[in-house]
Order: sequence, then C-alpha cells, then structure tokens
Amino acid sequence: MQAPTSRREILRLAAAGSLACLARPTIPALWAQTPPHGLVSPGARRSRVKVAKIYLGVPGSHYPNPDLDLKKEVQFYEAEFAKLKDELTDVEFVVQEMVSSVDQLNKWKNNLKDVDGILAIHLSLWTMPVLEEILRLGRPTMIFSAPYSGHEWHPLSALYKQEKGRNFECILTSDYRQLAEAIRPFRALHHLREAKILNLTTQAVGKYEQQIREKFGTEIKQVALRRVLDLYEAVSSSDAEAETNAWIKGATEVVEPSRAEILKSCRLALAFERLLDEEEATVMTADCYGSMWEPLCRAYAYPCIAFSRLNNLGLGGICQSDLPCAMTHILFQGLSGRPGFVCNPGFDYSKNSAVMIHCLGTPKMDGPRGPAAPYKLRSVMERREGAVPQVKMRTEEKVTIAVLPNTSKIPYFTGQITDTPETDRGCRTKITVRVDGDAEQLWKNWSDGIHRVACYGDLTKPLEHFCRFTQIDMINEALRPSQGPARG
Repeated sequence: MQAPTSRREILRLAAAGSLACLARPTIPALWAQTPPHGLVSPGARRSRVKVAKIYLGVPGSHYPNPDLDLKKEVQFYEAEFAKLKDELTDVEFVVQEMVSSVDQLNKWKNNLKDVDGILAIHLSLWTMPVLEEILRLGRPTMIFSAPYSGHEWHPLSALYKQEKGRNFECILTSDYRQLAEAIRPFRALHHLREAKILNLTTQAVGKYEQQIREKFGTEIKQVALRRVLDLYEAVSSSDAEAETNAWIKGATEVVEPSRAEILKSCRLALAFERLLDEEEATVMTADCYGSMWEPLCRAYAYPCIAFSRLNNLGLGGICQSDLPCAMTHILFQGLSGRPGFVCNPGFDYSKNSAVMIHCLGTPKMDGPRGPAAPYKLRSVMERREGAVPQVKMRTEEKVTIAVLPNTSKIPYFTGQITDTPETDRGCRTKITVRVDGDAEQLWKNWSDGIHRVACYGDLTKPLEHFCRFTQIDMINEALRPSQGPARG
C-alpha cells in the first residue's frame, strides 16, 4: 500500500510541476499527479468541502407528472454529477438522500448542522414543507430547480425577499452544469474558514484580523523576520540554483535583474514554502514597502518571485501586508479556482477603461493546472531593485475586480482586458480593462484604499450568492447612483 503523501512533498511536487510547465510547456505539470485538486488550495488540513445533497420529491405528486419515476430522476441527476466530477474533486457529499416528508428529514437532519452548504434538488410539487424545514437550520442552501419541477418557486420568491430568507439562493435552469456552480459559494466559505494567513511585519495587529476571524474563521498570524531568515539560510544551494534555473529558463527575457538577484529571490521563495508547510498555512504576505523593506528586501531579497510562485501553486502570495487583498484572493480562489492579481488603477475616460497595474504578476492566472502566461524577469519599477515576474496576461479575457475592506461590504466591478501595455511608465505588469459601466463613475465611487484584486472570469453571480450567505453588501463601483448599485 502506498504511503500517504506529506503536505511538504505535495508542495514540492507541485512547485516542480508548475515551474516545469513554465519552462517547458510541452511537459505536463506534476501537479496533476498529486492529491490536491485543481479548484482549491491544499488548505490547512486539505479537508474537503462538505455538502449535503438532498433530492426533494413526493411520489404521485400532480406536477410535473403523477407518473414521475423519482428513482429515475435521481439517476439522471447522478449521471449529470458524474459529468462534473473534475469540478467536484474537492467535494464530499456527506449526505445523499431522497426526501419526501418532514418526518423523513427529521431522522437525520442533525447531520446537516456542520456542512458547508446544502444543495437541495427540486423534483416535484408538494415539497415546500421539507424546504422550509431545511431553511430553518440556517445553513447556506442552494436550491436547484429545472423547468417543470413544480411551483415551489412561487413561495420561495416571497420568502427570498424576507430577512429570514437570507440563507438560501435558487438556481432555476435547464443547464445542469450549474450544479457545479451551485457549490462554488460553499467552497469559498470552506476556503475562508480553513485559511491561515501569515503576515511578515512588525506593525501592530489591528481590528481587521479580529473581525475576519469572528466572521469567517480565518486565522491571521504575525511571523517574525528572524524565523524567515533562519529558513532562508537553511535552503540548500542546489535547491536554490534549481529554482533559479527554472525561472530564468521559463522567462521570455531577463531584463534588469542579475542572476545573483534572482537566486536570492528564489531562495526566499523556498523559505516561504517551508514556512507555510511548518505552519500549515495557505497564504503569505509581507510588509515589503514598510517595516520589511530595509531588513528583508534591501538586505536579503524582494519577495515578489516567492509570492508569484505561491500563486502558481494554488496557494497565495500577497504584497505589502495587504490583508483585505489576501482575503479577496482566498475568496476568488474558492469561487473560481484561480488566483488574483493585486493591482491599483489609473483611469482613461476616453476608452472607458481602468489600467490596473502592479509590479508582481502571476503566470498561472488560470490556476495551477491551467496554461502559463509569458513573463519577463524585471526589477521592481519604483525601486530599480529586486526581481519580479512581468506577466503578459490574456487580452479579451473577462475579469472581476474587487476587495473585501471589512466584513460588511465588497466593492467590485467587471470588465474586459483590451491591452497589456508595454511602457516604462507605471508598474511592470499592466492590464487595460474596458469597464462594464462607467469608468468616470468608477473613479467617483472609489473608496477603501488603492488596491483591488483582479481575477479572470465574470464572478458576479457566485460572488452575489456568497455575499447573500454572509450578509455582505456587494456594491458595483462602476454604476451611476441612478442605476442603483448591485447588492448581494
């Protein structure tokens, strides 16, 4: 029997696979051969998303058909779930039951109290009493109802508008791929609860850390520089050289940084990996433009390659001890399986665009198993020091850009990447985003700091579901007041 793979070995293989994919695109990433799935980070305990799958149907119901064979209906849905297995590799259906009455539900409803979410699949009329009993549990609940399932949408629509209806969402569709989409908010909630963020800083702990812990269960732990430096010194020369060779070989061009500078950054990257391993953490951030600039960046290495590498692996590397961006990164990763790009804007009204920029780019913006974007190795633009990947992202890609500044709201907007400017002005990695809405209004509505997190894809709908389950206002910054900002 094969021995279980340790978390450190998983990350080592994942790192090798990620870099192999960057340097030699024809060689498949080793990540696909390791236990972690592609949709989520390994997590503190690599636990699965726990979902209760409940089929709701009453034999002999008048609608959609008195002769409806409920067993065949369940078999049909199970076949649809089988088609989606690659999107559900991190999910454990801890409950799988067909329920026709409240009495049946009561026999095992205690098993629903600790699940990440409940997926209720509506099959027939007369199931509203069971649905009401499920909703009384207060767990996040997604109700999937295909056409001709029943008229329960009607009382659910009324309940949705009430305060007591905040714990459920409905997906009324004939697109059975939406069964996987229904689980994404549960995954995000699971991610946030399992996440552990390490913050390399001497800044005092603030209220944000406490509020996040109370709201989501996310642990944010401050780490000391001495511990990082001890791990940095412990990295073997051969490992640091191998990492350096992979990054240089994978680059389309090495512009400013010397090999020695890249080597220092890669040594720090391996030290960060070891630290996350020891702490069973998922995300690393550092006060690189504050308390860590002189003692870490100037004296040892900038953390940019280290952060990019963690993002490539499906973990998280976040600049400047930006905890709201770290939380947004985790949220987006849970909703999409993809990392975020921490960035700040410039505005171009003539093109109805925001130019989102930052020196740090991540090649694997499609996630650990996705293709890698081309990158150059550059210096940090403002400092003319260090080594950082300048990534050429994909044009025509839809993006969602947001931040979680506190536990009550998420400002966001969406758009499409139209350009990746090559200029010596501004930070290294840039995307021009044509705004869905009004770029001038986006500027007028901007608040809560300069940074945002950009993620491939239009995540509006799963983000809306997440915000509803967590009682967070979702505010579209690119809309005029008369349009009424979208809220979750």
